[in-house]
Amino acid sequence: MPSNKTEKSVSGFVSILGRPNAGKSTLLNSLVGSKVAIVSSKPQTTQQAIQAVVTLGHAQVVFLDTPGIHQGDLLIHKRMMMAVHAALDQRDLLLWIADATQNIDEEEKRALQLLKDRDAPAFLLLNKVDRLRNKQQLLPLMEGFTQEIPFRECLPVSALTGEGLDELLGLIVAAMPEGPRYFPEDYLTDQPERHLAAELIREKILDATHQEVPHSVAVLIENWEEAGGLTRIHAQIVVEREGHKKIIIGSRGAMLKQIGTLARQEMESILGRKLFLQLFVKTRSKWRQSAEFLNELDWRYMAGGSQS
Repeated sequence: MPSNKTEKSVSGFVSILGRPNAGKSTLLNSLVGSKVAIVSSKPQTTQQAIQAVVTLGHAQVVFLDTPGIHQGDLLIHKRMMMAVHAALDQRDLLLWIADATQNIDEEEKRALQLLKDRDAPAFLLLNKVDRLRNKQQLLPLMEGFTQEIPFRECLPVSALTGEGLDELLGLIVAAMPEGPRYFPEDYLTDQPERHLAAELIREKILDATHQEVPHSVAVLIENWEEAGGLTRIHAQIVVEREGHKKIIIGSRGAMLKQIGTLARQEMESILGRKLFLQLFVKTRSKWRQSAEFLNELDWRYMAGGSQS
């Protein structure tokens, strides 16, 4: 006999937190099943909070990926930490992701203090377990973390391979309060295509230039035109030093061409249409200290938000 019982609708907001290079953005992409956040082996790749939504039948979870918790004196670093602090408020669940191949150091312990005295429960995710030969070393690591914070759940996961993510998603849904869907079923992320395109270009720059160009690189979409089934994008790459500009352009423009080709190919794959991408490189000294320029980079500010 069929049951007349209807599953209650649950929904909630979940922040992903942790130190730089812990795998927060990779986790978000894996949970969502689509690339919404850029990924790089370099720390501090994520510079703004990124929202993405997972809808599973009766449940809807709104995730927020945050910049890596770190100390820095530049205005951009202070804004990144403002995004982290904002992500701690009015959350139904906090996910703390840590690199399972690393011991808990003093910086990790200091960062964990942000979770203390929070109303929302927290899960500990020990990431990158696919790199561990001996999983037994996870036990003392879990004990070390739980001595700092009383986590509700401690799970070994691999954001890269997907190990443990089905169990994680089930526990997340179980922790969500009863409530309605906040977004349509096909809604994925709050960031506009222009912002995602700029981020993809920045990702290819970080990957292609390796250690030669630090995080003093930004990308602005100057023009976006849709015509005749083709999207034309003109983007400006901004660096702080002339030496960085020369590296990105490369010999006879070879590096810039490589960056553009890789970025265009991935954009076409994600956006599902043909693109024409043109890149320019400009030097702007100390842009990471300029509130005006950082506002230009922040699409939320340009849409009517505010930053100090």
